Amino acid sequence: MNEEIFTRTADVPEPTLFERVRRGFDAYIYAPVSIAMRDWRAALGSSILLLFVLTATIGVRIVPEPSIMDGPTFVPPFQNWAYPLGTDVMGQSIFEMVVHASPAMLKMIMAGSLLSVGLGTFIGTVAGYKGGAVDSVFMTITDVVLTIPGLVLIIVLTAIYDPTDPFVVGLLLGIDNWPRLARTIRSQVLSIREEAFTEASRILGLSQWHILRKDVITNLMPYISVNFANSSRRIIFESVGLYFLGILSVTSSLNWGVMLNTAYNQGNMTDMSQLHWVLVPMFVITLVSLGFILFAQGLDRVFNVRLRARHAKTVGADEGEGESVE
Repeated sequence: MNEEIFTRTADVPEPTLFERVRRGFDAYIYAPVSIAMRDWRAALGSSILLLFVLTATIGVRIVPEPSIMDGPTFVPPFQNWAYPLGTDVMGQSIFEMVVHASPAMLKMIMAGSLLSVGLGTFIGTVAGYKGGAVDSVFMTITDVVLTIPGLVLIIVLTAIYDPTDPFVVGLLLGIDNWPRLARTIRSQVLSIREEAFTEASRILGLSQWHILRKDVITNLMPYISVNFANSSRRIIFESVGLYFLGILSVTSSLNWGVMLNTAYNQGNMTDMSQLHWVLVPMFVITLVSLGFILFAQGLDRVFNVRLRARHAKTVGADEGEGESVE
């Protein structure tokens, strides 16, 4: 009986390059996109974020830069399509200001979120999986950073270095966001490393990198994606708040926080004809934050292994072939 099983296994042909590419496409592209498009949260969130990215990359090349006294002052929104979102006290188009403020915000979000999520995931995963002295050292560093007030640390660092590059601003804002994530991921890894599938991988002699990548990180991806969205929202709010309060140096008015600061200082917020000056950037900030939240909630379904297997074409084909053989 055993010889017959080995003979059948040996007769299974090796998949061709085309079959491997097709299976990879179905598993890593077709299935996730199919699941995301079936979830209204992922579809709406990805649409909002895609619009934001296109605005920050392509929109700035199409929409002209705002100029002072380009039009009349305080034009209401949606009344003059030359200025669709109205104008401010200097006659600048608010639509043009919002568009050209997007690249700086995108740079800050990417730099800060990638730093906080990447560092928190690395430290939490390694500390939880390795344990021992590595765990003690990493968690001691994490606890020390946790005891430092984040906002005070950011204010001190920005006062010392006075950053003007959006990437540097994002990195400074991401410094205080990783310790909580590292602590939480460590606790998750402590339970995952004791699971049966992780123990089976160790018995098979698979490398630690393979186990961390396939067994540990894969199971943490829903949580990591949610924290990436939360970190991105936090970076947006912190940067806008620091620019609004004047703590970060203002090198350009093309920033959502600077727009709010200027509207607050130079506008009359009790005058309904000027209220759009502050409401437009507030709405854009809220919309982008909502996009991150919805996209993260949709990714929770995308990283569900059973749903991905159900939507993958090759998995369905393989299951069908198995049933026909039986």
